[in-house]
Amino acid sequence: MKLGVNIDHIATLRNARGGFEPDIVQASEIALKNDIHALTMHLREDRRHIKDKDLFDVKALGAKINLEMAAVEEIQKIALMLNPYSVCLVPERRQEVTTEGGLDIKSQIDYLKEFIKPIKDKGILVSLFIDSDIEQVEASSIVGADYIELHTGSFSQSFLNKNYDKELKKLKHSALHAQNLGLKVNAGHGLNYQNVYLMKEIPNLQELNIGHSIISKAIFVGLDGAIKEMLELIK
Repeated sequence: MKLGVNIDHIATLRNARGGFEPDIVQASEIALKNDIHALTMHLREDRRHIKDKDLFDVKALGAKINLEMAAVEEIQKIALMLNPYSVCLVPERRQEVTTEGGLDIKSQIDYLKEFIKPIKDKGILVSLFIDSDIEQVEASSIVGADYIELHTGSFSQSFLNKNYDKELKKLKHSALHAQNLGLKVNAGHGLNYQNVYLMKEIPNLQELNIGHSIISKAIFVGLDGAIKEMLELIK
C-alpha cells in the first residue's frame, strides 16, 4: 500500500492565528522527503484550511497532489488550472467539522458523468469518496471513475469499541466488488496508528490517505518522524 499524507490541518493551525506559521510549503517539503505517494489537499468552498495559493505553491515543489473537492463548478475550474495528479470528489457541508460520510453517486450519475469529463480529458485521475455500499460502488463504475476511496470513518469509530468486524467485512466486500468492475481502491478517514494495520486485510488496496492522526502525532515526534512511523505500519 502507498501513503497519501493529508496536510489540511497544517493549514488549519496556520489559519487559527492568521499569518504564515506553520508554513505549508515547509511541511510539504518534509513530507516529500519520505516515501509517500501524494499530498492530499482539500480545497473546500469555504476555504477553512487550504487556500487556492497553497495548492499552486505545493505544486511548484513537484508534488503529486490529490485534490479533494466538492463537485462544483468553481472548484472544477481551479482543478483544471492546477492539473493535479488526481482529484477525489467528496461531499461537503458548511456546518460539518470534517467530511462526514461518502458521496451519494447513485442519485447524481448523469451530473457526475458530465462533471468529471473535462477533468479526465486533461489526464487527471478521478476518485470518488464513498461509503461501503455496493450500489454506490456500481454507480461509481457507471460514472467512469478511475478509483473509489472507501470511507473508513465507521470502521475507525467501531474500532474504538472493539467491534469492527462488521465494518471491516463491508470494506472488504466493497473493495472486491469495485475491483471486479475495474475500479482501483483507496481508503481513508479516521485511520490512525492503532487501527491502520487492519487495512492490510483488504485485498489489493492501493493507497491510504491519512491526515489528522499524522499531524497530531507530529506535535510530539515531528512531522518527519510521524510519517516514517506510519509508513512502517502500512508496509
